[in-house]
Amino acid sequence: MATQRKPRVRFRERAELLDFLLEVSAATETLDLERLLENVANIVRQVIPHELFAILLHSEKQHGLVIRYALGHRDEVVKNLVVKLEEGITGIAAATKQPVRVGNVRDDQRYLNALDAVESELAVPMLARQKLVGVLDVQSTTADAFSAQDQALLQLIAARVGSAIDNARLYRRVERQNKTQRTLAAMSREFSSILNLDALLVKVARSVRTLINYDAFIVLRVDEDQKLMKSLFSQRYDQKVQLASLPVGQGLTGAAAESRKPVLAKDTAADPRYIESHPGIRSEVAIPLIVKDRVIGVMDLESERVGYFTEDHVRTLSLIAPSIAIAIENARLYEELEKRERAIQEDLEAAHKLQEILMPREAPPLMGLDVGIRMKPARLVSGDIFDFFEYTDDHAMLAFGDSSGKGAAAALYGALVSGLLRAAAPRRRSPSQLLRALNETLMERQVPARYMTLLVMLWQARERRFLMANAGSTTPLVCRGGHILQPHASGVPVGLLENIDYDETRFEAEAGDVFVLYSDGVQDQVNPAGEEYGRRRLRRFLEASCDLSAQQIADALLADLEEFRETTPVHDDQTVIVMKVH
Repeated sequence: MATQRKPRVRFRERAELLDFLLEVSAATETLDLERLLENVANIVRQVIPHELFAILLHSEKQHGLVIRYALGHRDEVVKNLVVKLEEGITGIAAATKQPVRVGNVRDDQRYLNALDAVESELAVPMLARQKLVGVLDVQSTTADAFSAQDQALLQLIAARVGSAIDNARLYRRVERQNKTQRTLAAMSREFSSILNLDALLVKVARSVRTLINYDAFIVLRVDEDQKLMKSLFSQRYDQKVQLASLPVGQGLTGAAAESRKPVLAKDTAADPRYIESHPGIRSEVAIPLIVKDRVIGVMDLESERVGYFTEDHVRTLSLIAPSIAIAIENARLYEELEKRERAIQEDLEAAHKLQEILMPREAPPLMGLDVGIRMKPARLVSGDIFDFFEYTDDHAMLAFGDSSGKGAAAALYGALVSGLLRAAAPRRRSPSQLLRALNETLMERQVPARYMTLLVMLWQARERRFLMANAGSTTPLVCRGGHILQPHASGVPVGLLENIDYDETRFEAEAGDVFVLYSDGVQDQVNPAGEEYGRRRLRRFLEASCDLSAQQIADALLADLEEFRETTPVHDDQTVIVMKVH
């Protein structure tokens, strides 16, 4: 380096200086900070002989100058040195925004020893919009190595590279912010897709660490009823740990929950609010998690280093906190919903088993009739009911009904009607009287918006006769000799109106007659094209199936219904009772 030419030798003519300035301008056009700093170092090396060179940039975070590019300096100095403003020759240049040139550093108390052999130093501040950017610093092992011309030249370089470095740092900051925002957006999308709370919290902990390193990570849930903060997730060195509950308002996390604002403790030893949750923690940041103006918890990061967390960290965590809060709340609600659904499912399964016991799985042997039954509930429990009541060997009563609505409520109402029927049927052989008595009882204990359509048929085997009374239900289809008949009987559903009388219809049966009772879910079933199964298709099916046994007809009808609906769901209970006269 000592053999390099002095600038006064190089720039003998004005044109040479202009060429050099153009070279400086060209070298500072890049927004790549590392490349820019290297270009500046190369330019200085061409014109000012030196043994040590450094570009120090001003860091507001560290309240001083840090070396960003160096030649000749020891690695430990480059990595660890922070020069406070007004400390050392570079610190004085930065604080005063004026160049400092020292011919003999041994006689200058301001000098910070970088190398024992150094004799002289020149430090020139770099400014942009009158704001300090950093310092260009050259040092030499020769006394009085730098002249006033060297100082002027280094000032000329500094004046042109200050703005370039400031722009490159701003560009890098914007790029970092854009990257952070893209990362935060990706995190938000990923968080919203996770509904398992434990899996979500593990993902949140890992994702936050990609943005901000930490030694401990905690998520606390606010229990508003108990006024406590309970640990949902706590991790130290990638190991989960258990934490005790904390009253709202206590500790840094409690302060964040109570104030609804982030709390930053750069030194926990100096913060009286700090309560130790993990040993050895020296700095902490707590961010409230808020959903719909309600604090649901706190996210807390801890470090063993004093002053590790910064305002930039607070801003980053505050940006992602709403997404984390919503994801945690959604996962918690989903978890509660799952528990409720499991409880409901267990109740429905119990109700299903009970209904199987209450509803006859098969008809009792009835004189003169062959009976087949098939039932397909739309859900675990059905609102359809049917029952048989025997009086003598040659008399039996059949009740066939459908509760209004669907699901558990319809099934419960059906169970109520079924129980009332079993209590009333043995005392009344008349279908019309049975319906009237049932209606009166239901009206006494009326359930709002609940009623039942019900068909009651009394079979008189010796006379081969049916007596029917209808309360809003569909009368049976009768297949006789390949033709379809349908007896007429009408009436108001039970449980709907008071003081209703029901008429009885007599139907004389013949040997071979097939009676088919079916619920609305049969004819109303649709296929993927939106077409209903309907009575016409049902009639055609019966006309072609009358020669089969009663159970075969019931099985074949449900099979035909399944083929018709294909992949379309069953929206209503499907119950079929087939009776064939011997």
